[in-house]
Amino acid sequence: MTDRSQISAAVRQLYNTYPFPPEPLLDVPPPGYNWRWHWQAAYNFCTGRKPLRDDVQILDAGCGTGVGTEYLVHLNPQAQVTGIDLSEEAITVARERCRRSGAQRVTLQNLSLYDVDQLDSRFDYINCVGVLHHLPDPVAGIQALARQLKPGGLMHVFVYAELGRREIYLAQQALALLQGGDRDNFKEGVRLGRQLFQALPDSNRLVVEDKRRWSLENHRDANFADMYLHPQEVDYNIETLFELIDASGLSFVGFSNPAYWQIERLIGSDAELLARSQQLPERDYYRLVELLDPELTHYEFFLSRPPLEHWNWQDDEALRQAIPEIHPCLQGWPSQSLFNYDYQIVDLSEAEFAFMQACERQQTTVGDLCEQLGFDLDRVRSLLRQQLLLLTPAIAT
Repeated sequence: MTDRSQISAAVRQLYNTYPFPPEPLLDVPPPGYNWRWHWQAAYNFCTGRKPLRDDVQILDAGCGTGVGTEYLVHLNPQAQVTGIDLSEEAITVARERCRRSGAQRVTLQNLSLYDVDQLDSRFDYINCVGVLHHLPDPVAGIQALARQLKPGGLMHVFVYAELGRREIYLAQQALALLQGGDRDNFKEGVRLGRQLFQALPDSNRLVVEDKRRWSLENHRDANFADMYLHPQEVDYNIETLFELIDASGLSFVGFSNPAYWQIERLIGSDAELLARSQQLPERDYYRLVELLDPELTHYEFFLSRPPLEHWNWQDDEALRQAIPEIHPCLQGWPSQSLFNYDYQIVDLSEAEFAFMQACERQQTTVGDLCEQLGFDLDRVRSLLRQQLLLLTPAIAT
């Protein structure tokens, strides 16, 4: 058996022992939303416009017990969704999860990510969350996925960041030493790990960080095992992350948590430092941010296979002719105070609220609505920057 096969077998054994994520199964659709799993919302974030089609093919690559898969089905009612995972037990749970919540239009298959080319379809959207960093060969994994992405398609990726996981890494190494040659006995590893955290002083750095950041989820054995006992993990920094991205052959669209990457929140009080940071090449800028705020535990980002056109709506005439509608991922609408796509509170002015209400009532152009309500284009652009509206260009491209 090759090293890659041995590692994959150990990963399969972990997730057959502790199917992950261990979220409860519901007899109703899951609550709320994750906008990254909503095709319209994700496409709008990446391109600035509503997609041309909603009857798309979506792949959940490394779907585990189907938590994300279930959302992908319910949030995208015209899409066909496929989920694949290495663990037979996780796929069994995923099938039951989708059956119980009425998630139809989904195919679930026990398949290695490396073998994704065995699927009949190519995909408009690929979701790969928490998987690549557990592969013995992440480059081969992302390249396999990239080959299945259609031109103009998007891939959403989540991988670990090394700086915010330093205490996790230390605890992993300590537990590996204590387990010795018994590392494949994951239940015994959980028992030993619990014992270790109980024995360490409360002031110990590993204990302090576990209680501060992870204890709520790690009371479940599956979460504890996934975090501290995983047989394969690669943690990235900006430099190694972009090496992975470059190897994919796809284009980097952007991080899906842009607020973290705004350096103004860190050094905005110093004009010289801010100016120097903004003159850096893009990747150096990102590296500076993570070095100054090393709390980041993972990267979430979008890749695309060209061509993928971006609309910035700076052309007044193009904006006037576009058709607006309410963003599909808003909580608390209609109200002047609501949660936006990223569950952040937004307080709308009376004029903004009236404009958005009109978008919901009428299928007409931005220009017509602005004329009716005395609303100007710059305020429309402000709503767009906040991801509160979707726009369809007058001439579809």
